[in-house]
Amino acid sequence: MCGRFAASTKPEDIVELFDVSQWDPAETLAPSWNVAPTDPVLAVLQRPPKGGGEPVRQLRRLRWGLVPAWSKSPETAVKMINARADTVHEKPAYRQAFASRRCLLPVDGYYEWQTIESASGGKPRKQPFFVNRVDGAPLALAGLYEFWRDRSAPADHPQGWLVTCTIVTTEAEPLLAPVHERMPLFLQRETFADWLDPGLDDAEQARSLLVAPAPGLLRLTPVGSAVGSIRNNHPGLTARATPESEGALF
Repeated sequence: MCGRFAASTKPEDIVELFDVSQWDPAETLAPSWNVAPTDPVLAVLQRPPKGGGEPVRQLRRLRWGLVPAWSKSPETAVKMINARADTVHEKPAYRQAFASRRCLLPVDGYYEWQTIESASGGKPRKQPFFVNRVDGAPLALAGLYEFWRDRSAPADHPQGWLVTCTIVTTEAEPLLAPVHERMPLFLQRETFADWLDPGLDDAEQARSLLVAPAPGLLRLTPVGSAVGSIRNNHPGLTARATPESEGALF
């Protein structure tokens, strides 16, 4: 699964790396090394520009935690931060977004916690790890986005609309499986165009894109326990922990 990640790449660099042609600097976000559910995130998606026309690749500010269009309340978002790749095409909460509202979330990497049993029979502890690309490039996480309208607000009121997203997960590769059995699905550049194409609305064809790259592109780094609190947010959260810094053995 994916419940926390780091995203510090400058929007200008995302625009270049992901061939974005439309971006509003007003939607810029500050770097974050501890993004949590319901936080705002930057996502790459492909939609017609305002005023109409052919779909263009855009960088947009969304909220993490998908709210289905039919939901009566946005409070379901915290439960829908992840969508399983094996059922995303059929689950009522995700299938419409999967059909034509797919996006990419550029992140530095994500955090995962491993439960480590105590040798003395005491309380197990949680060891956090940071997962990122070996080459240091941003991870392009496969996501879905959805529009939700607050029906208590006027239909033309901009604050009445909420645009949310979820991260697609898949079976963890061997390196990561001992920590958690699932991982976010990340994509390579050669599949970006197909994944983002809103015209690709055939479920079976879209499902063929739900394949993780071959193992070997990721690294797993034990990090300090400070990441467990969302009050902590600094670059040091992704640094390798040491026995001295944590007072524990690794």
